[in-house]
Amino acid sequence: MRLALALGRRGLGTTWPNPSVGAVVVDADTKTILAAAATAPGGRPHGEPLALAEAGAAARGATLYVTLEPCSHYGRTPPCTDAIRAAGIARVVSALEDPDPRVAGRGHALLREAGIAVETGLLREEAARDHIGHVTRVTRGRPALHLKLARTRDGFAAGAGPERLRITGPVADGAVHLWRAHADAILVGIGTARADDPSLTVRLPGLSGRSPLRVVLDSTLRLSPASVLARTARDVPTLALTTQAAPAHARRALEALGVEIERLPAGGDGRLDLNAALAHLAERGITRLCSEGGPRLAEALAEADLIDACTLVTGPEAAGAAGGLPAVGPGLARRLAGFDVAETLALGADAAVTYERRVV
Repeated sequence: MRLALALGRRGLGTTWPNPSVGAVVVDADTKTILAAAATAPGGRPHGEPLALAEAGAAARGATLYVTLEPCSHYGRTPPCTDAIRAAGIARVVSALEDPDPRVAGRGHALLREAGIAVETGLLREEAARDHIGHVTRVTRGRPALHLKLARTRDGFAAGAGPERLRITGPVADGAVHLWRAHADAILVGIGTARADDPSLTVRLPGLSGRSPLRVVLDSTLRLSPASVLARTARDVPTLALTTQAAPAHARRALEALGVEIERLPAGGDGRLDLNAALAHLAERGITRLCSEGGPRLAEALAEADLIDACTLVTGPEAAGAAGGLPAVGPGLARRLAGFDVAETLALGADAAVTYERRVV
């Protein structure tokens, strides 16, 4: 099962709207691994039929380890339960029941009805963490959101002046790019887009093709056509979420560069409604969203209770007199107080702590 989980993690960020499911076929007598696979890029074929095809006739009488309940409904491909029965698998060990109402225990039930032994719950917590995007989209109607914030040793995320405050080193920066590679989309607010002019791409050797969808929250379409995001929109998909207040000339200028524009409802303050924004991303199939906006967006997401995990990367230097904006606002601090510390990492001279929403 650990191998199946590891294989599934490799595909995170490439299989949406489908979950990245790992599957391993094991000989029941010798315990030899016969085949191993994970969901293909684009979300199909699923991991189970790929592993079964690799095992071939040796799958008959074998055990299948799978990180999520096999699907039992017809989509663009036949149900995985059909492939499992046809292959002659004798036993299925599943880590997690799929909350998708089209499955939700039905996959396990169909296998049992076919005379296949089914065991569930092996390494369930690890599988739930890996599949949080799929689970959150199905149960909450939005993607799972991972907030990333960098702060100085004395707690600041931005300097008081116009110059960008450099906080983290190359090892931490590489970790950020790896998080991007495993996300379906990256989210920033227009403030960060204008102040930092980021590219939001994956720039790790061999992973440049893993750059996810770039999403800008921009209530009045202030994204500059001269920005890196706009100028590279034909190379890396870029989506600006805005409101009816956005001027037509700004929309035309950005669309001419390849930026996709989507108008969504505004809240009472006239700004884009965050719940509507994340619901729209879920409708597009986004399951895993990485927020790289600044403290203002982080605070708004915290107040709306839209954060599932938060990684705080603390640099070794203090901002001192240059410190202007605290990284963690009061709303985010309250949320994190109810989260669990899931991971602590040393990233060169920087320290990263990841907090995760507590599952009751």
